[in-house]
Amino acid sequence: MMDPMALLVAVGLLSIACQYLAYKVKLPAILPLLVSGILLGPTLGLLNPDALFGDLLFPLVSLSVAIILFEGALTLKFEDLAGHGTMVRNLCTVGALVTWAVATPVAHWALGMSWQMAFLFGAIVTVTGPTVIVPMLRSVRPSAKVANILRWEGIVIDPVGALLAVLVYEYVIAAQDAWTHTLQTFGLVLLVGLGLGAIMGYFLGMVVRKNWVPHYLQNTAVLTLMLGAFAISNAIAHESGLLTVTVMGMWLANMKDVDVDDILEFKETLSVLLISALFILLAARLDFGSIMQVGWGAILVLFAIIFIARPISVLVSSVGSGLNWRELGLLAWIAPRGIVAAAVSALFALKLETLGYAEADLLVPMVFLVIIATVVLQSLTAVHVANFLGQRAPTPNGILIFGGSKFARMFALEMKDKNIPVRIADTNWDSIRQARMDNIPTYYGNPISEHARRTMDLSATGRVLVMSPYRQLNPLVTYHFEHAMGKGSVLGLSANEQENRASHQVSEAYAKKLGLFAETATYGRLAALVAKGATIKTTRISDSFTLEHYGETYGARALPLCALDPNGKVFFYTISHDFKPKADWQIVSLITPETAEEKAAREAREEAARLQKEADERALQEAKEREAKPINPDAPSEA
Repeated sequence: MMDPMALLVAVGLLSIACQYLAYKVKLPAILPLLVSGILLGPTLGLLNPDALFGDLLFPLVSLSVAIILFEGALTLKFEDLAGHGTMVRNLCTVGALVTWAVATPVAHWALGMSWQMAFLFGAIVTVTGPTVIVPMLRSVRPSAKVANILRWEGIVIDPVGALLAVLVYEYVIAAQDAWTHTLQTFGLVLLVGLGLGAIMGYFLGMVVRKNWVPHYLQNTAVLTLMLGAFAISNAIAHESGLLTVTVMGMWLANMKDVDVDDILEFKETLSVLLISALFILLAARLDFGSIMQVGWGAILVLFAIIFIARPISVLVSSVGSGLNWRELGLLAWIAPRGIVAAAVSALFALKLETLGYAEADLLVPMVFLVIIATVVLQSLTAVHVANFLGQRAPTPNGILIFGGSKFARMFALEMKDKNIPVRIADTNWDSIRQARMDNIPTYYGNPISEHARRTMDLSATGRVLVMSPYRQLNPLVTYHFEHAMGKGSVLGLSANEQENRASHQVSEAYAKKLGLFAETATYGRLAALVAKGATIKTTRISDSFTLEHYGETYGARALPLCALDPNGKVFFYTISHDFKPKADWQIVSLITPETAEEKAAREAREEAARLQKEADERALQEAKEREAKPINPDAPSEA
């Protein structure tokens, strides 16, 4: 085996490579991570996590799962559960119970699992998760309603499903005692987990709300206190720590006047690092020999979960939702299992192995088999299913605007009036508040954060406009979305207002992506024009009012922003735009108010044009009258 240090470095490098590969090919990262772990472990025999970490493997996995569950619980706000429709609420409650009720007996009869282990397996596979759902939605592009349901189901069911699995596991552990002590043990776990979780969640909320620790120590303090509560909970009641940290996260997320965005962003970064390495290590421990011994039983379990449990779950949950059968069909097909299922199953398997459960070695391979089967099968077929059901959205025509200035809000309102989906993202609360008062969809935070990736719906977005004053963040946003959405999908305002010195100039590669609207359309100039009373106006071009007439009417006062063709497709003006509006097109421009001199000159031109027109009309009328006057042949000749 390789040197332990070299192995750890190799796992780290490989995990980053897998994440990058998944990012480039737009697939869930879980697939390359699992494949890498399987190749290194059971296939090539290069990585043996048990030999590498020894007695530290269990604490490492246990603490990692605690962080992952805490981070997932931080995203669960009760207002989100109630605010995204009856279908989401039902899928995460009744639907999860239906999946559990179907998967449990099938696992018991087809795999020969005990009822206790089958109940635990059924609880674990109720979880989907946004890390596998979101990449799939980007490629499938389902209708907005279906995409919204699937995305929020993945977010909400992560901690809910994990909590169900933890409770079932605690019951299984308690059941090994004499039956007279089972209820007492299980009740103690619930009491400690719920009680300590609520107390510590409230305490952490007060720490954040009252700023009891410096801001630069806040994330570290929250992480340390969370892990401390996890250890204390386990010491008081055996294996109650996971329930404690889940309740802590939920309490902290729903506490009033507590901003968890910075904490969540830190935990997300840590979770990505842990998940990447953890998956490779867990996959390297797989023993597919156990599944091969089960044989056709594993196929029956997969069939029941994909083709029986999920459709019934969706059908039962749809009562009162108003969804049609096509929408329900697509919802029934897309339900890939993800990271929480794998991590929780691996942790429980390690614990059950130490307690002498003979069936524990079957738990992880079966959960991983469900993950691989659902992700691969549904990733390859979901687009075709969506097309067949007529649930695939048209080519994205929406706009994401990074920067919530007054000009950006004015432009967003104009696009919204044209039925163009638009959203403003900004880290400045005042800008977001103003946008929300204008009923503009918003995202408050960093649009390239992990939280944004999981929660911000970009299925209808085809263009990103970078119009913020954050010069350090603008290039990161530009390159992030260009990689995610394709070359040419991101446009930014010109950087001409920068200093001329070379050290203050943007790179040549980045400069080519700028030039939105016009070379002179910088953030500062647009803000100045708006401050002077400039307004955004849409004008329709026609055969009687041509592009030339438009130029004559507005002249230099008009800064063209974009044009809409008769089909509603948006074409943005840039320093190198190559389109020319025709009849029935609409031009959206920022119109600067006239100065007194310009107004006088315009009125003089209009008055001169009016007088000339009247003179022309009189001359024409006189000519017509002369032509219409009859000629008298008896009249004497002038000669």
